[in-house]
Amino acid sequence: MTNHASDFVVHSTPNPQPPAPTERTRMSEKRLPITAEQLREIVAQHPTPLYLYDEAGIRRAARDLSAAFAWAPQFRNYFAVKATPNPHILKILAEEGCGADCSSLPELLLAERAGIVGKAIMFSSNDTPAEEFVAARRLGAVINLDDVGHLDYLGRHAGLPELISFRYNPGPLREGNPIIGRPEEAKFGCTREQLFAGYAAARERGIRRFGIHTMLASNELDPGYFVATARMLFDLAAVISQQLDITFELINLGGGIGIPYRPEDRPVNLAAVGEGVRAAYEVTFGAAGQPPALAMECGRVITGPHGYLITTVRHMKATYRSYAGTDASMANLMRPGMYGAYHHISVVGKENAPADTTYDVTGSLCENNDKFAVGRALPALSVGDLLIIHDAGAHGHAMGFNYNGKLRSAELLLEQGGVARLIRRAETVDDYFATLV
Repeated sequence: MTNHASDFVVHSTPNPQPPAPTERTRMSEKRLPITAEQLREIVAQHPTPLYLYDEAGIRRAARDLSAAFAWAPQFRNYFAVKATPNPHILKILAEEGCGADCSSLPELLLAERAGIVGKAIMFSSNDTPAEEFVAARRLGAVINLDDVGHLDYLGRHAGLPELISFRYNPGPLREGNPIIGRPEEAKFGCTREQLFAGYAAARERGIRRFGIHTMLASNELDPGYFVATARMLFDLAAVISQQLDITFELINLGGGIGIPYRPEDRPVNLAAVGEGVRAAYEVTFGAAGQPPALAMECGRVITGPHGYLITTVRHMKATYRSYAGTDASMANLMRPGMYGAYHHISVVGKENAPADTTYDVTGSLCENNDKFAVGRALPALSVGDLLIIHDAGAHGHAMGFNYNGKLRSAELLLEQGGVARLIRRAETVDDYFATLV
């Protein structure tokens, strides 16, 4: 999978410290972990658009989350494969103790190829085909059912495992957030009443090992939200245990920890989340002889801030607005066009220039929402300028598509030793036509 012919050293140097944030220099508050000259070396060999991931930053993020939950029994973060589905990234995270949160057959196979198997996989899917349950059973994954009715379906097609988990949807008992929506409108998970019925049915089928899971928010920046979710799930697990006389050995608090997409945002205080969850855990399970293991399934907070979409300004246009047309498009990063999501943009070589010109930064799709930024204040742009679209390491390349015949871009990994290594080549026209009969 490694293409050594595309490896080259960029002699990575420490990230230069940005100047004090002022009105003139505010665009420099987010920077690459390499210099402009090093980036240009990469682009000279791998034309834009391309994704660049920072291995050191990804490892640091995984360690920070683990440190926040170092107190917890057998804590594991099941990295959300959907965020950055590349086996090279998964291997790095496996080395840092992460498992894999999978929801499809290809994601299961990606985890397997990265050396993640057995209970290091949590398979949380919905509307699941039988062959995916079969694959999850073959790999020994923890199976987390989205619906009580899936228990019989799983038993018929793949056989029941020793451990079963169900996904809880609290409905109106909890608020979601703007990205993931209101829980009672979500297609995911079981009601409280259904959980009791599901665990009772599993017990009657001979299952004696149990887990419970929930996932209520996405890109949430309030630490208190995750503490409240933990308290809710701990209390529910305790009540189910008492009423059904079963024991939970795994509680998965889900993911959803957000990242500071805007320069003025602050990252989630993971230590505060960990301590808040610890306090709730000790209240509920402090006297338990075999307290349950804890897990999360964070993806965005691990890889999001450490991935960058690099693109070049191809055309400048002025009509009713000023447009900077790039060689990337919504097909490379759909979050701004789909959600109106903010991604910070910096201009290589103009980090300290005044952001005194307003642009719509666009791609070339035949869609008017193909915009990375609308009315964004940036330094004066010219054809050929390199743009860095920040915080694109999660749900970026993964959500790409081929509308208008656009080809998906390459992915490169900036290794800790300073090597920029190709970990996914760019698609070609031959790739686009390869599936046609």
